[in-house]
Amino acid sequence: MADFRSDTVTKPSPAMLEAIVKSNVGDDVFGEDPTVNELQNQLSDYFGMEAALFMPSGAMSNQIGIKSHTQPGDEIIVEEDAHIFNYETAAPAVISNVQVKTVKGKNGVLPIEDLPKYIRPNIYYMPHTRLICIENTHNRCGGTIYPINEIEKLYNFTRDENIILHLDGARLWNAIVESGVSGKRYGELCDSVSVCFSKGLGAPVGSMLIGNKDFITRSRKWRKILGGGMRQAGIIASAAMFAFHNNIERLKEDHRRANYFANSISTLSKVSVDLESVQTNMVFVNISKTGLHPSEVVAQLKQFNILVSVGTFNSIRVIMHLDISDEEVNNAILVFTKLYS
Repeated sequence: MADFRSDTVTKPSPAMLEAIVKSNVGDDVFGEDPTVNELQNQLSDYFGMEAALFMPSGAMSNQIGIKSHTQPGDEIIVEEDAHIFNYETAAPAVISNVQVKTVKGKNGVLPIEDLPKYIRPNIYYMPHTRLICIENTHNRCGGTIYPINEIEKLYNFTRDENIILHLDGARLWNAIVESGVSGKRYGELCDSVSVCFSKGLGAPVGSMLIGNKDFITRSRKWRKILGGGMRQAGIIASAAMFAFHNNIERLKEDHRRANYFANSISTLSKVSVDLESVQTNMVFVNISKTGLHPSEVVAQLKQFNILVSVGTFNSIRVIMHLDISDEEVNNAILVFTKLYS
């Protein structure tokens, strides 16, 4: 099976497994795991921020970020297709007791000129607009990059409005290698950043939340409250560290394969691809003309040993990662051509 469902399905390489076996560990609840501490230091330095906190998952990293930034009854703003709103199980309401305001964007980018009308006035019977969360790259929009000039505009807007800015950067690595914008530049323009090591970089588990020292101190407490305190976490942090040092630049290969696949099937009569949205390692394939539900197309392709996932109500999602080869991409193109010409 060629597994294009997600860049989270990768298996640790022999070199990563060796790093895991040789990892130096301690009790991270006591702050004594040397591998975790070193990884946290490296990530805070990479983003030019004061501190970092190792997390089991990206969802926990985002949600603890929201919890540490807000008070119950606040309102947060996200783009309407944001992962935080669509795929984190209503966690802002459950964990932080905040209201989520969604704003329609283009390719995941918030319309800066329209944002003032979404900011609540200071009236006692309205929620307080406390936090704006952006996503880079944007999953549901097809792995699109949030342009740095738009983040700069948003950062300046949030400073003027006294609003906090959080970056859900689960796949920020893809944006960094494709755009050439440094991690430090993203850190300069955001109050907190969340990144994943298990999406694209090939680690089996792990994310990081980065921000200032006070924010990370609050976040550490909430991580413990929510059951995210880990003991000898260096075992998984060593895999994340290996991924961080070895698998970022190679993401360009995933981008190359995604672009090649998208262009190769873009002329087929029964499916279509918005080539403008193919910016990193994802391809959302519109299947409306097939007359099938996305889940039916997923099942159809599985019969040809190709695994993909449902994208949106009218699309499937094809994702490139380090366990996908050129041969598998070419075979997928042949199958799509056979089924959807």
